[in-house]
Amino acid sequence: MPRNFELPAGEDAVLRCSHFSAQGKARSLIVIAHGYKGFKDWGMFPYVAGALSNEHEVISFNFSHAGIGEDLQHFTELEKFARNTYQREIRDMEILLSYLSQHHRFGSLPVFLLGHSRGGGVCLLYALDHPGEIAGVLSWNGITNLDLFTEEQKREMREQGRTHVLNGRTGQQMPLDAVIIEDLEQQAERYNLLERMKQARFPAVLIQGSEDGEHLRRGSETLNRLRPDMEWVRIPGGNHTFGTVHPFAGPTPPLDMAIAESREFIDSVLAGQA
Repeated sequence: MPRNFELPAGEDAVLRCSHFSAQGKARSLIVIAHGYKGFKDWGMFPYVAGALSNEHEVISFNFSHAGIGEDLQHFTELEKFARNTYQREIRDMEILLSYLSQHHRFGSLPVFLLGHSRGGGVCLLYALDHPGEIAGVLSWNGITNLDLFTEEQKREMREQGRTHVLNGRTGQQMPLDAVIIEDLEQQAERYNLLERMKQARFPAVLIQGSEDGEHLRRGSETLNRLRPDMEWVRIPGGNHTFGTVHPFAGPTPPLDMAIAESREFIDSVLAGQA
């Protein structure tokens, strides 16, 4: 069973984290970042964390403004979700990774970031902003364009100060405030992942279901073309969540394949460091 802990993240913000302890001698520290309208206890994530903890220390966490509060299964903090900028998410990761680096159990271990969907893009951005700190990034069905919003949503944010996005699973209309689009526009150069990845030096792998959304597959293809040294692994039959659902109904062949490919990537990076 994981050990849960919390870290203050400024103002009334809290990082809610789970530590899956390595079952043997830990070879690295893996930090798992969920995606848009996701959370650390969604469906597959506890299973993934447990599976990777056979040889690694694993930390999963909820971004402080992801909309999930003390109730770890439901979106009860929609006013925080409305202000969840990329700047905020990077700050959350800085707080978490700074804490882990000072912890005797984790401080000496190589750090890998594993992000799903939006989390994949955030992990790439973090590694770009913190050169030399990250051993490798694993982007699972990750975004390469940080602008996830429709033209109508952006217009409403600018003109009315707020728009909404539907959570298809819960039926909730989740608010998005103008601060989100302002963050995107003010830091457009910093958030241009494709351009910045041309010069990146950290190892990374793109692990993607063959049935993932077309725009995400197209983004991975573009990144792979810009960086042919970065492997693009396609998982046959895998959709955006590798065939898994919430509540978790058990692993699927695509999910287990994604985990196996992740282990292989980490092994290859660690072998190269030896």
